[in-house]
Amino acid sequence: MVTSLKPLLARNRSWALMQRQNDAHYFAQTAQPQQPHSLWIGCSDSRVPAEVLTGCHPGELFVHRNIANMVVADDDNLLSVLHYALEYLHVSAIILCGHYGCGGVQAASSLPEISLAAQDNALSRRITLLRQTLGEHLHLPAESDRQNLLVEVNVRQQFANLVATVPVQQRWQQGHALHLFGCIYDLHSGHLKQLIHQYAMEKAS
Repeated sequence: MVTSLKPLLARNRSWALMQRQNDAHYFAQTAQPQQPHSLWIGCSDSRVPAEVLTGCHPGELFVHRNIANMVVADDDNLLSVLHYALEYLHVSAIILCGHYGCGGVQAASSLPEISLAAQDNALSRRITLLRQTLGEHLHLPAESDRQNLLVEVNVRQQFANLVATVPVQQRWQQGHALHLFGCIYDLHSGHLKQLIHQYAMEKAS
């Protein structure tokens, strides 16, 4: 349990010292204007840190994370990140990443039976929307890999939402190269896998 910021501050100082010892110019380089190659849209789950699991350094990924890596048409937070990444940072790729063992997907699949269903707050509204997104797939047989299948369904559905966003559509209409990837992270193996890829309108694989 963290009851004081002191341990985190101490670890920060140790980390900063190690970076300077490995590369005396490390912070001078990271202080330069950012030029990330990709936007990462992922889950807020603490076990799925984008830079760590991809081995990226500061400045390589522009990151947005939320419950169950959702792309919602009226989410100004996500849309502002998306607009900034495309129009000002000129990223060439967007990676939408879900993960097996996603608590948001698990909550959505069991929503009628949990106390969250009777609440009226931002989390309950978001999980309700996620349950609607999963739709008929919620009736999949209760097999051992059912939750994994629902996670994959969610990635594909959120990917479709991402493709339909105005910033992405405009980028493609303007002739810019932009690759979209839908991925899954496996907590047990540490591996990422690609589920879907699209690099222009009407071109998905």
